[in-house]
Amino acid sequence: MMLASSLFHLTSSKLLISSLPSNSYHPKFMNNCRKGSVLLPLKCIPEPEKSEHAEKVPTSSPPEGDISTYRWCAVFGGLGLVETSYLTYLKLSDSEPFCPIGGGSCSDVLTSDYAVVLGIPLPLIGMSAYGIVFLLGLTLGGWKLPVKIDETDGRLLLLSITGSMAVASAYFLYILSIKFGGASSCSYCLGSAILSFSLFFIILKEFGLQELRNIVALPLFTAAIVLGVLSTAYSSLPPTSPRSEAINVPYYETPINTESTPFAASLAKHLHSIGAKMYGAFWCTHCQEQKEMFGREAAKLLDYVECFPDGVKKGTLMIPACSNIGIEGFPTWVINGEVLSGEKTIEELAKLSGFQGYVVSQTK
Repeated sequence: MMLASSLFHLTSSKLLISSLPSNSYHPKFMNNCRKGSVLLPLKCIPEPEKSEHAEKVPTSSPPEGDISTYRWCAVFGGLGLVETSYLTYLKLSDSEPFCPIGGGSCSDVLTSDYAVVLGIPLPLIGMSAYGIVFLLGLTLGGWKLPVKIDETDGRLLLLSITGSMAVASAYFLYILSIKFGGASSCSYCLGSAILSFSLFFIILKEFGLQELRNIVALPLFTAAIVLGVLSTAYSSLPPTSPRSEAINVPYYETPINTESTPFAASLAKHLHSIGAKMYGAFWCTHCQEQKEMFGREAAKLLDYVECFPDGVKKGTLMIPACSNIGIEGFPTWVINGEVLSGEKTIEELAKLSGFQGYVVSQTK
């Protein structure tokens, strides 16, 4: 056993020595070999130090979750853009919309005064908002578009726009509920509201609580401006038909029973010649009494404007020809550019219009 061990050490030593270069045969080294073991001076080489810059590999693309969020914004923004583009076309071309739910209610909403804000068609405003969201979603989602915007600014802009859209949609749903019989009366309005709320919550979930505390002022400010503009624009709208909360009255004509006097006929001709107009509603009893003062023949000579030619139901507003002059009640006269509200006697109308026959009759 001892002999085998010695032979193993000796063989190992010879192999090690033979693998060394000739100049490595140092006397001390050889002495160690004779004892059956080899001691080689070894030196530890330290590992190369890793650079801090090599550890951190910058990424040019946002996290996967952010990309998914932006793509959802592009999808919902694109759907809203298609819907509002269609409604804008209908509004500008004065066409009837296809309404899958609610019958003719979609047309009632689209043709009402509530479909215009400060003279701008509401669908056109919605189309612009959805278009911006669509472009931002594509840009931040990785699409190469000519639009250049920093991701931080883009996220903040998306939050502000979608927040304002959600506030506006909530306000429109309120208008639908009190003026048009509920949100179900307009499927396009309901669909746009769902898209607006979805976009807002998709963006909102990407912001942490601490980050929201730092930037919440801007979204709240823009939403307050939108709400203030809508409230101001709609508060100046004229009343919407009779007092009844739920009414559906088709247009009808009431016959005039009285005969016209020569004076009334002359006055009617005079009012027509100077461009005076009487604005009224078929359901208005004071308007009917005003016509009875002129009589059957003279009333036909008046320039009468019916403000509800298609009848009345909940949510129906006056035609623009009536609402544009700021009618506060019926009947309303416009004589020589002056708007006169309320029923007038024949004598008052003659005096207000400068009718010479009135002066002659007064001097006799």
